Amino acid sequence: MDDDRPDVLLTGLLFYDLVLTGLGGPPTPGEEIWTRGMGCGPGGIANLAVAAARFGLRTSLATVFGDDFYGEHCRDVLRDQEGVDLSLSRTADGWPTPVTVSVAYGHDRALLTHGHEPPYTQDALMGDPPDARTALVHLEAQPREWLAKAAANGTRIYGDVGWDPTQEWSRALLDQLALCHAFLPNETEAMAYTRTDSAMAALGTLSELVPVAVVTRGGDGALAVDQITGEYAEVPALDTEVLDATGAGDVFGASFVAASLGGWPLAERLRFAALAAGLSVRHHGGALAAPGWYGVARWWRSQTDPEVRAAYGFLSDRMPADPGPPVHHAPVTPPAPRTPVSPRVCEGPH
Repeated sequence: MDDDRPDVLLTGLLFYDLVLTGLGGPPTPGEEIWTRGMGCGPGGIANLAVAAARFGLRTSLATVFGDDFYGEHCRDVLRDQEGVDLSLSRTADGWPTPVTVSVAYGHDRALLTHGHEPPYTQDALMGDPPDARTALVHLEAQPREWLAKAAANGTRIYGDVGWDPTQEWSRALLDQLALCHAFLPNETEAMAYTRTDSAMAALGTLSELVPVAVVTRGGDGALAVDQITGEYAEVPALDTEVLDATGAGDVFGASFVAASLGGWPLAERLRFAALAAGLSVRHHGGALAAPGWYGVARWWRSQTDPEVRAAYGFLSDRMPADPGPPVHHAPVTPPAPRTPVSPRVCEGPH
Protein backbone atom coordinates (compact mmCIF):
# COMPACT_ATOMS: atom_id res chain seq x y z
CA MET A 1 0.00 0.00 0.00
CA ASP A 2 1.32 3.46 -0.93
CA ASP A 3 0.26 4.98 2.35
CA ASP A 4 2.80 5.35 5.16
CA ARG A 5 0.41 7.01 7.61
CA PRO A 6 -0.44 5.18 10.85
CA ASP A 7 -3.33 2.83 10.23
CA VAL A 8 -4.73 3.45 13.70
CA LEU A 9 -4.24 6.43 16.03
CA LEU A 10 -5.10 5.92 19.70
CA THR A 11 -5.04 7.89 22.92
CA GLY A 12 -6.40 7.16 26.37
CA LEU A 13 -5.57 5.96 29.86
CA LEU A 14 -3.35 2.92 30.29
CA PHE A 15 -3.67 0.47 33.18
CA TYR A 16 -1.65 -2.40 34.53
CA ASP A 17 -4.18 -5.25 34.74
CA LEU A 18 -4.10 -8.18 37.15
CA VAL A 19 -6.83 -10.64 36.19
CA LEU A 20 -8.16 -13.41 38.45
CA THR A 21 -10.39 -16.08 36.92
CA GLY A 22 -12.08 -19.33 37.82
CA LEU A 23 -14.45 -18.03 40.48
CA GLY A 24 -17.81 -19.66 41.01
CA GLY A 25 -19.33 -16.31 41.95
CA PRO A 26 -18.45 -12.87 43.25
CA PRO A 27 -16.57 -12.59 46.56
CA THR A 28 -18.44 -11.53 49.67
CA PRO A 29 -17.14 -9.54 52.68
CA GLY A 30 -15.03 -11.66 55.00
CA GLU A 31 -14.58 -14.46 52.47
CA GLU A 32 -11.31 -15.68 50.95
CA ILE A 33 -11.54 -17.32 47.52
CA TRP A 34 -8.74 -19.21 45.81
CA THR A 35 -8.96 -18.67 42.07
CA ARG A 36 -8.00 -21.21 39.43
CA GLY A 37 -6.36 -18.73 37.04
CA MET A 38 -4.39 -15.50 36.95
CA GLY A 39 -2.77 -13.30 34.32
CA CYS A 40 -1.23 -9.85 34.09
CA GLY A 41 -0.37 -7.28 31.45
CA PRO A 42 -1.22 -3.85 30.02
CA GLY A 43 -4.89 -2.86 29.86
CA GLY A 44 -7.14 0.13 29.21
CA ILE A 45 -6.16 1.80 25.92
CA ALA A 46 -3.56 -0.95 25.47
CA ASN A 47 -6.40 -3.36 24.68
CA LEU A 48 -7.11 -1.51 21.45
CA ALA A 49 -3.44 -0.97 20.63
CA VAL A 50 -2.43 -4.60 20.90
CA ALA A 51 -5.55 -5.90 19.14
CA ALA A 52 -4.87 -3.58 16.18
CA ALA A 53 -1.12 -4.25 16.04
CA ARG A 54 -1.67 -8.01 16.01
CA PHE A 55 -3.58 -7.62 12.75
CA GLY A 56 -0.55 -5.96 11.22
CA LEU A 57 -1.89 -2.42 11.49
CA ARG A 58 0.60 0.40 12.02
CA THR A 59 -0.56 1.53 15.45
CA SER A 60 0.36 4.84 17.09
CA LEU A 61 -0.49 5.28 20.78
CA ALA A 62 -0.47 8.49 22.85
CA THR A 63 -0.69 7.63 26.54
CA VAL A 64 1.04 8.26 29.87
CA PHE A 65 3.26 5.73 31.66
CA GLY A 66 4.13 6.01 35.32
CA ASP A 67 7.82 5.92 36.22
CA ASP A 68 7.29 2.73 38.21
CA PHE A 69 7.57 -0.99 37.59
CA TYR A 70 4.05 -1.21 36.19
CA GLY A 71 4.68 1.56 33.68
CA GLU A 72 8.01 0.11 32.61
CA HIS A 73 6.52 -3.33 32.11
CA CYS A 74 3.59 -2.01 30.06
CA ARG A 75 5.88 0.15 27.93
CA ASP A 76 8.21 -2.76 27.20
CA VAL A 77 5.33 -5.04 26.23
CA LEU A 78 3.72 -2.49 23.93
CA ARG A 79 6.86 -1.17 22.25
CA ASP A 80 9.24 -4.13 22.19
CA GLN A 81 6.90 -7.12 22.13
CA GLU A 82 3.90 -5.79 20.18
CA GLY A 83 5.57 -3.16 17.96
CA VAL A 84 3.28 -0.26 18.93
CA ASP A 85 4.64 3.21 18.10
CA LEU A 86 4.94 5.19 21.36
CA SER A 87 6.46 8.38 19.97
CA LEU A 88 3.40 10.37 21.14
CA SER A 89 3.51 8.88 24.64
CA ARG A 90 5.21 10.23 27.76
CA THR A 91 6.58 8.87 31.02
CA ALA A 92 5.53 10.98 34.03
CA ASP A 93 7.93 11.56 36.91
CA GLY A 94 6.38 10.55 40.24
CA TRP A 95 3.02 9.52 38.80
CA PRO A 96 1.90 5.94 39.56
CA THR A 97 0.59 3.84 36.71
CA PRO A 98 -3.10 3.00 37.35
CA VAL A 99 -3.62 -0.61 38.44
CA THR A 100 -6.79 -2.64 37.95
CA VAL A 101 -7.64 -5.99 39.52
CA SER A 102 -10.24 -7.78 37.40
CA VAL A 103 -12.19 -10.55 39.12
CA ALA A 104 -13.84 -12.61 36.39
CA TYR A 105 -16.65 -15.09 36.94
CA GLY A 106 -19.14 -16.52 34.47
CA HIS A 107 -19.64 -14.15 31.54
CA ASP A 108 -18.92 -11.02 33.59
CA ARG A 109 -16.28 -9.47 35.84
CA ALA A 110 -15.84 -6.88 38.56
CA LEU A 111 -13.04 -4.31 38.46
CA LEU A 112 -11.11 -2.73 41.33
CA THR A 113 -8.87 0.16 40.26
CA HIS A 114 -6.36 2.45 41.91
CA GLY A 115 -5.16 5.49 39.99
CA HIS A 116 -4.85 9.25 39.75
CA GLU A 117 -5.64 11.77 37.03
CA PRO A 118 -2.77 11.69 34.51
CA PRO A 119 -0.52 14.77 34.39
CA TYR A 120 -0.97 15.14 30.62
CA THR A 121 -4.34 15.46 28.88
CA GLN A 122 -5.22 13.79 25.61
CA ASP A 123 -5.00 17.17 23.88
CA ALA A 124 -1.52 17.79 25.34
CA LEU A 125 -0.33 14.37 24.19
CA MET A 126 -1.78 14.71 20.71
CA GLY A 127 -1.08 18.40 20.01
CA ASP A 128 -1.66 18.65 16.28
CA PRO A 129 -2.42 14.97 15.67
CA PRO A 130 -0.49 13.22 12.91
CA ASP A 131 -2.30 12.24 9.74
CA ALA A 132 -3.69 8.74 10.21
CA ARG A 133 -6.01 6.49 8.26
CA THR A 134 -8.26 5.88 11.27
CA ALA A 135 -8.53 6.77 14.95
CA LEU A 136 -10.26 4.63 17.56
CA VAL A 137 -11.73 7.02 20.10
CA HIS A 138 -13.51 6.67 23.43
CA LEU A 139 -16.04 9.51 23.37
CA GLU A 140 -16.52 11.39 26.62
CA ALA A 141 -18.92 14.09 27.80
CA GLN A 142 -16.24 16.75 27.35
CA PRO A 143 -15.20 16.82 23.66
CA ARG A 144 -11.46 16.60 22.98
CA GLU A 145 -9.94 19.30 20.78
CA TRP A 146 -7.64 16.88 18.98
CA LEU A 147 -10.60 14.89 17.69
CA ALA A 148 -11.89 17.71 15.48
CA LYS A 149 -8.36 18.33 14.21
CA ALA A 150 -7.92 14.67 13.29
CA ALA A 151 -11.27 14.57 11.50
CA ALA A 152 -10.32 17.71 9.58
CA ASN A 153 -7.10 15.97 8.49
CA GLY A 154 -9.18 13.24 6.85
CA THR A 155 -8.74 10.67 9.62
CA ARG A 156 -11.76 8.38 9.83
CA ILE A 157 -12.97 8.37 13.43
CA TYR A 158 -14.34 5.15 14.93
CA GLY A 159 -15.94 6.01 18.27
CA ASP A 160 -17.25 4.08 21.24
CA VAL A 161 -18.45 5.04 24.73
CA GLY A 162 -18.37 3.60 28.22
CA TRP A 163 -20.70 3.26 31.16
CA ASP A 164 -22.00 6.59 32.46
CA PRO A 165 -21.67 6.45 36.27
CA THR A 166 -24.15 9.33 36.59
CA GLN A 167 -26.64 7.35 34.49
CA GLU A 168 -27.79 10.59 32.91
CA TRP A 169 -26.73 9.40 29.43
CA SER A 170 -26.65 12.93 28.04
CA ARG A 171 -27.69 13.04 24.40
CA ALA A 172 -25.25 15.92 23.98
CA LEU A 173 -22.52 13.30 23.71
CA LEU A 174 -24.08 12.11 20.46
CA ASP A 175 -23.31 15.52 18.94
CA GLN A 176 -19.73 14.28 18.59
CA LEU A 177 -20.92 11.67 16.09
CA ALA A 178 -20.83 14.45 13.48
CA LEU A 179 -17.04 13.94 13.53
CA CYS A 180 -17.25 10.14 13.34
CA HIS A 181 -17.27 7.67 10.49
CA ALA A 182 -18.49 4.86 12.74
CA PHE A 183 -19.94 4.39 16.22
CA LEU A 184 -19.73 1.07 18.09
CA PRO A 185 -21.53 1.14 21.49
CA ASN A 186 -22.87 -1.93 23.25
CA GLU A 187 -26.63 -2.35 23.40
CA THR A 188 -27.01 -1.02 26.96
CA GLU A 189 -25.15 2.18 26.06
CA ALA A 190 -26.89 2.48 22.69
CA MET A 191 -30.39 2.20 24.16
CA ALA A 192 -29.57 4.56 27.03
CA TYR A 193 -28.18 7.33 24.84
CA THR A 194 -30.94 7.04 22.22
CA ARG A 195 -33.78 6.60 24.75
CA THR A 196 -34.96 3.45 22.96
CA ASP A 197 -35.99 0.03 24.27
CA SER A 198 -34.24 -2.38 21.89
CA ALA A 199 -30.92 -2.78 20.13
CA MET A 200 -32.65 -2.57 16.75
CA ALA A 201 -34.42 0.67 17.63
CA ALA A 202 -31.18 2.15 18.94
CA LEU A 203 -29.41 1.15 15.74
CA GLY A 204 -32.08 2.90 13.70
CA THR A 205 -31.60 6.13 15.62
CA LEU A 206 -27.81 5.98 15.48
CA SER A 207 -27.81 5.26 11.75
CA GLU A 208 -29.29 8.73 11.23
CA LEU A 209 -26.33 10.31 13.05
CA VAL A 210 -23.27 8.47 11.73
CA PRO A 211 -22.42 6.71 8.42
CA VAL A 212 -21.67 3.33 10.04
CA ALA A 213 -23.57 2.34 13.19
CA VAL A 214 -22.78 -0.86 15.09
CA VAL A 215 -24.46 -2.19 18.24
CA THR A 216 -22.69 -5.02 20.04
CA ARG A 217 -24.73 -7.45 22.13
CA GLY A 218 -22.20 -9.61 23.96
CA GLY A 219 -23.25 -13.24 23.78
CA ASP A 220 -26.05 -12.32 21.37
CA GLY A 221 -23.71 -11.07 18.65
CA ALA A 222 -23.91 -7.71 16.90
CA LEU A 223 -25.89 -5.78 14.30
CA ALA A 224 -24.91 -2.88 12.07
CA VAL A 225 -25.95 -0.53 9.29
CA ASP A 226 -23.60 1.03 6.73
CA GLN A 227 -25.36 4.02 5.17
CA ILE A 228 -22.53 4.49 2.65
CA THR A 229 -23.00 1.08 1.04
CA GLY A 230 -26.65 0.55 2.02
CA GLU A 231 -25.80 -2.69 3.85
CA TYR A 232 -27.42 -4.15 6.97
CA ALA A 233 -25.94 -7.12 8.82
CA GLU A 234 -26.62 -9.11 11.97
CA VAL A 235 -24.31 -11.87 13.20
CA PRO A 236 -24.22 -14.23 16.19
CA ALA A 237 -21.44 -14.33 18.76
CA LEU A 238 -18.88 -17.10 18.63
CA ASP A 239 -20.08 -20.12 20.61
CA THR A 240 -17.22 -20.53 23.07
CA GLU A 241 -16.38 -20.98 26.74
CA VAL A 242 -15.69 -17.67 28.45
CA LEU A 243 -12.63 -17.47 30.68
CA ASP A 244 -12.38 -13.67 30.91
CA ALA A 245 -14.47 -11.08 29.04
CA THR A 246 -12.12 -8.18 29.88
CA GLY A 247 -11.38 -6.14 26.76
CA ALA A 248 -13.56 -8.18 24.41
CA GLY A 249 -15.34 -5.03 23.24
CA ASP A 250 -12.00 -3.41 22.45
CA VAL A 251 -10.91 -6.44 20.44
CA PHE A 252 -14.20 -6.23 18.55
CA GLY A 253 -13.61 -2.55 17.73
CA ALA A 254 -10.01 -3.00 16.58
CA SER A 255 -10.96 -6.02 14.46
CA PHE A 256 -13.83 -4.13 12.85
CA VAL A 257 -11.41 -1.34 11.93
CA ALA A 258 -8.93 -3.84 10.48
CA ALA A 259 -11.63 -5.39 8.29
CA SER A 260 -12.96 -1.96 7.31
CA LEU A 261 -9.49 -0.86 6.17
CA GLY A 262 -9.52 -3.95 3.97
CA GLY A 263 -12.76 -2.80 2.33
CA TRP A 264 -14.70 -5.93 3.31
CA PRO A 265 -18.52 -6.18 3.03
CA LEU A 266 -20.35 -5.25 6.22
CA ALA A 267 -21.40 -8.81 7.09
CA GLU A 268 -17.79 -9.97 6.86
CA ARG A 269 -16.54 -7.04 8.95
CA LEU A 270 -19.10 -7.78 11.63
CA ARG A 271 -18.58 -11.56 11.68
CA PHE A 272 -14.79 -11.13 11.75
CA ALA A 273 -14.98 -8.72 14.70
CA ALA A 274 -17.34 -11.04 16.60
CA LEU A 275 -14.98 -13.95 15.93
CA ALA A 276 -11.92 -12.09 17.20
CA ALA A 277 -13.77 -10.94 20.31
CA GLY A 278 -14.97 -14.50 20.92
CA LEU A 279 -11.44 -15.87 20.63
CA SER A 280 -10.17 -13.25 23.07
CA VAL A 281 -12.43 -14.33 25.94
CA ARG A 282 -10.69 -17.70 26.01
CA HIS A 283 -7.62 -16.10 27.58
CA HIS A 284 -6.74 -13.93 30.57
CA GLY A 285 -6.77 -10.16 30.36
CA GLY A 286 -7.63 -7.64 27.69
CA ALA A 287 -4.64 -6.60 25.60
CA LEU A 288 -2.73 -9.89 25.55
CA ALA A 289 -5.88 -11.94 24.91
CA ALA A 290 -6.23 -10.43 21.41
CA PRO A 291 -5.90 -13.27 18.86
CA GLY A 292 -4.33 -11.42 15.93
CA TRP A 293 -4.00 -13.16 12.59
CA TYR A 294 -2.19 -16.06 14.24
CA GLY A 295 -5.12 -16.84 16.53
CA VAL A 296 -7.70 -16.47 13.76
CA ALA A 297 -5.71 -18.71 11.40
CA ARG A 298 -5.23 -21.36 14.06
CA TRP A 299 -8.96 -21.37 14.85
CA TRP A 300 -9.88 -21.57 11.16
CA ARG A 301 -7.59 -24.53 10.50
CA SER A 302 -9.23 -26.42 13.37
CA GLN A 303 -12.80 -26.08 12.04
CA THR A 304 -14.43 -29.15 10.48
CA ASP A 305 -18.13 -28.32 10.94
CA PRO A 306 -19.61 -27.62 7.46
CA GLU A 307 -21.86 -24.85 8.78
CA VAL A 308 -18.98 -23.06 10.47
CA ARG A 309 -16.82 -23.49 7.35
CA ALA A 310 -19.58 -21.96 5.27
CA ALA A 311 -20.24 -19.05 7.64
CA TYR A 312 -16.58 -18.08 7.86
CA GLY A 313 -15.53 -19.18 4.39
CA PHE A 314 -14.53 -15.62 3.54
CA LEU A 315 -11.48 -16.07 5.78
CA SER A 316 -9.82 -18.21 3.13
CA ASP A 317 -9.51 -15.13 0.92
CA ARG A 318 -8.86 -12.62 3.70
CA MET A 319 -6.10 -14.15 5.82
CA PRO A 320 -2.48 -13.34 4.96
CA ALA A 321 -0.33 -16.17 3.64
CA ASP A 322 1.85 -15.80 6.74
CA PRO A 323 -0.25 -15.11 9.87
CA GLY A 324 2.90 -14.45 11.87
CA PRO A 325 4.38 -16.09 14.98
CA PRO A 326 2.35 -17.25 17.99
CA VAL A 327 1.04 -14.36 20.08
CA HIS A 328 2.03 -13.82 23.71
CA HIS A 329 -0.76 -14.31 26.22
CA ALA A 330 -0.90 -12.80 29.71
CA PRO A 331 1.75 -14.36 31.99
CA VAL A 332 0.92 -15.39 35.53
CA THR A 333 3.69 -13.13 36.84
CA PRO A 334 5.59 -10.38 35.02
CA PRO A 335 9.39 -10.39 34.62
CA ALA A 336 11.44 -8.89 37.43
CA PRO A 337 11.81 -5.09 37.21
CA ARG A 338 14.99 -3.47 35.97
CA THR A 339 16.53 -0.82 38.22
CA PRO A 340 16.83 2.05 38.23
CA VAL A 341 13.84 3.28 36.21
CA SER A 342 14.58 6.80 35.02
CA PRO A 343 11.69 9.08 33.92
CA ARG A 344 11.84 9.81 30.22
CA VAL A 345 9.77 10.54 27.17
CA CYS A 346 9.07 7.34 25.24
CA GLU A 347 10.70 7.12 21.85
CA GLY A 348 12.16 10.62 21.76
CA PRO A 349 10.97 14.17 22.40
CA HIS A 350 7.41 15.34 21.97
